[in-house]
Amino acid sequence: MDTTTLAAFLAVDLLLVFTPGADWAYAITAGLRDRSVVPAVAGLIAGYAGYTLLAVAGLVVIVASSATLLTVLTMAGAGYLVWLGWGVLRQPAVLPAAGEDMGPEGTSRLRVVLRGIGISGLNPKALLLYFSLFPQFIDPAGAWPVAGQTGLLGSLHMAACAVVYLTVGVLARTVLSTRPAAARAVTRVSGAMMIVIGGFLLAERLAG
Repeated sequence: MDTTTLAAFLAVDLLLVFTPGADWAYAITAGLRDRSVVPAVAGLIAGYAGYTLLAVAGLVVIVASSATLLTVLTMAGAGYLVWLGWGVLRQPAVLPAAGEDMGPEGTSRLRVVLRGIGISGLNPKALLLYFSLFPQFIDPAGAWPVAGQTGLLGSLHMAACAVVYLTVGVLARTVLSTRPAAARAVTRVSGAMMIVIGGFLLAERLAG
């Protein structure tokens, strides 16, 4: 693939990644509540890795064209977001004093990763992104096989997500580390954002 095509894809992809949504909300929440934002972001990226594998295998087209499967994914993803958002609202971030331990250990760290996988992996918007955006930058007659081009675009998307979400999570904790009231407020906003996004997806699917 030529550098011009890759640059154009990255420009469009970054516009989408920089748009706040459920991923942002989860990264912000992790930045404020956990010792490290890495497990949360790793989970989000793992979800997109699953979509990349589906796309490379050519299964994205099949899944995206199935109205029933999309409905199931939407309902599951929306319900999961509402559940997570409600949990965040019930227990907003409480930042520890300097030197105090913070964040998940052992299995709780694994739960953070799994929640991230659930947020990105159950997001039908991500499936449609892979289905609608990727084909515009793939040349079936190019020197690279379609699977190789798809894998490269998926890798660029995951790299962009990793950089942006890590930055968002770290900045949230750094900026608000000495402002516990503001940290709780931002966490509540993140939780509310998850609920709103989940509710919107439910309403959109039920209306359709």
